[in-house]
Amino acid sequence: MRAERRESKTWAFVLFVAISVLLCSWTYAFAAEPAPRTIKTVPGMPPVVDPNNLYSETRSEKLSPAVAKHLSRVYVPNRKSNDVAVIDPATFKVVDRYPVGIHPQHVVPSWDLKTLWVNNNAEHRTDGSVTPIDPLTGKPGAPIAVDDPYNMYFTPDGGAAIIVAEAHKRLDFRDPHTMALKYSIATPKCGGINHADFAIDGRYAIFTCEFTGTLAKIDLVERKVAGYLKPSKGKMPQDVRVSPDGKIFYIADMKADGLFLVDGDKFTELGFIATGVGTHGLYPSRDGTELYIANRGSNQVFNKPGGKGSITVLDFSTRRVVKTWPIPGGGSPDMGNVSIDGKTLWLSGRFDNVVYAVDTRSGSVKSIPVKTEPHGLTVWPQPGRYSLGHTGNLR
Repeated sequence: MRAERRESKTWAFVLFVAISVLLCSWTYAFAAEPAPRTIKTVPGMPPVVDPNNLYSETRSEKLSPAVAKHLSRVYVPNRKSNDVAVIDPATFKVVDRYPVGIHPQHVVPSWDLKTLWVNNNAEHRTDGSVTPIDPLTGKPGAPIAVDDPYNMYFTPDGGAAIIVAEAHKRLDFRDPHTMALKYSIATPKCGGINHADFAIDGRYAIFTCEFTGTLAKIDLVERKVAGYLKPSKGKMPQDVRVSPDGKIFYIADMKADGLFLVDGDKFTELGFIATGVGTHGLYPSRDGTELYIANRGSNQVFNKPGGKGSITVLDFSTRRVVKTWPIPGGGSPDMGNVSIDGKTLWLSGRFDNVVYAVDTRSGSVKSIPVKTEPHGLTVWPQPGRYSLGHTGNLR
């Protein structure tokens, strides 16, 4: 009887130890599991729906009701011929053309998605302007005088349009509808201030400085320059795009022939990825898994046609190049964006006076002739809740 009692106590002790170990393991597992990541955005900025993919709301099925009746068109600013060509993407034909201001550089969707703005920066002149296009009709309205509007972005809360006054090394924050000046931020060490992208929480933006080979971090809350960074071998930085999780900024450099990787919060360089000759424009795929990189085929600001242009495809998760599509016969893919369904990448052919429609499944290319020196075209409409500017940086 005593032996049975001892055996019973032994088994009870073993069971107690096993349960204790199991409970401790569960407790440790739950305690070690990180809390879900949340993003506290600046006031007025729409919430980040998926912290692991800030492009989650730009998927093909996420078309805003605000653009439901907009014409399906590709708007192409021709810098040298001072006009905009309008392409019907269903037929790949130019269906309209109209004059705008002097030296149109980019066509920019407004924060509220209701207007497309043509940036006419009138290089070396004083008669810069922005021309509104009504996307319901595809027709332009009366231009508004604006000083040196090389490019245009919007604050994440939609409260201001950011005019990139390249020649003045300055960012002008204007009313997003009337373009009345609100305030400016001087960027004296950023020669050729150019393109940008924004932090996942909207607190800052990183702008490229094309002529000084540097980057400028702009504190949008304190309204000041937070610092400058010169990539290790950077010479002519161009477009910027932040990774889906908001942790890394990819910086295209036209003379380095690739991408610099920058930690935006720490504002430090992390690495470099070679892509192709004249790395220029950056566009995420509709599912946010890949980055399309337009390599303009030349390291020069102006060049002859038929260069070594190509499109490189980067996998965001591995940060590796997975495909490269050369432009048949040579070319100069520059800037543009992706169609609603994600099946076509539209890019201007800067030195070849054409627009490229690139099949994102095969890499095959269709070329559409336009006027002289097409630049920052936009595809419209695009999915998303609001636009941060450029040729369609939607979120």
